[in-house]
Amino acid sequence: MKLGIFMMPVHPLHRNHTETLKEDRETVILADQLGFHDAFIGEHLTDQAENITNSLLFLATLIHSTKSIKLASGTCNLSQIHPAIIAANAAMFDHLAEGRFILGVSPGALVSDAEALGILDEDRNKMFAESIDVILKIWEGTPPYDIDLPGNRWKVTTRKTMDLAFGVGVMPKPYQKPRPEIVGTVVAPFSKGVVAMGERDFHPLSANFLLPHWLKTHWTNYAEGKTKAGVKPDPAEWRVARTVFVADDDKVAASYGRHDANSPYRFYYKQLQTKLTKAGRHAVFKERLDQPDHVADMMQQGVILDVGRRIRAAEAAHVGRHDAIAGSGQRRNLVPPRIPALGPAMAQQHQRPAP
Repeated sequence: MKLGIFMMPVHPLHRNHTETLKEDRETVILADQLGFHDAFIGEHLTDQAENITNSLLFLATLIHSTKSIKLASGTCNLSQIHPAIIAANAAMFDHLAEGRFILGVSPGALVSDAEALGILDEDRNKMFAESIDVILKIWEGTPPYDIDLPGNRWKVTTRKTMDLAFGVGVMPKPYQKPRPEIVGTVVAPFSKGVVAMGERDFHPLSANFLLPHWLKTHWTNYAEGKTKAGVKPDPAEWRVARTVFVADDDKVAASYGRHDANSPYRFYYKQLQTKLTKAGRHAVFKERLDQPDHVADMMQQGVILDVGRRIRAAEAAHVGRHDAIAGSGQRRNLVPPRIPALGPAMAQQHQRPAP
């Protein structure tokens, strides 16, 4: 099993933006020093808590501050940017990182981002699918490209202005051949998108806030897609994110995971539940899809209570203090998300009252 980290990241609203960016960089640098395989960084344009607005820009500051960890967009939101821009920027980043790069992609889930960009009423899943098709065509093609796929809104050509003698009209190709690893985040139970990932050799990353019993639906659908493509599904291609907190002693873990109503753990899940509910994606907190919506709130509380049960079970079994862990679950890549409390200093920053 390989270890990775997925960071939205999420910060209390009163925190200073400059300070949180520094802390998030320090987290990735520490993960590299600890031998983590990859670090996925999220991006949102209109979220004060999740305040990294461009994952590639943030990750570029880490290329020369890290040695071996792969730097991954988590994700580039493809409904929000022209695919030619994504293709060119990702290819350049791949060269800057000399292959230590993973392209994480999604449609972009935050509805306020969509509203700000004037695409709130658009089919952003369709925009996402159209965009990735064009990105791959750009990387596979040559000038003038002449990309005009049926039913696809994105048209790409440099035919009228191309001047190959001067290098004009040419877009860069990635450092990795034929392309970087492409990873898509998977949230919804029984996601059909993960079938398409399997067919196209994109790799899934199952979200950490998904209830554990839904995970098998992701693998089943991914394996279906790989089988359709005539390829044997490999569990090593599947990343599963889980919320994990390792404490120096049992009391700290119990406080973080259960007893402290103001703990970063509870703050994090409240943020996620509220945003997913507004986006109509709160089924991830239900045990059955046909349950009424108020059950999602009960199940979100159940996630916290389950942490408490695990802690008590560990105490009853006399587990050593360095095994006091809030969270569970693993597959090939255990990808704990960044919750803003790593040690006493960060915990104090999180709990510091707003000025």
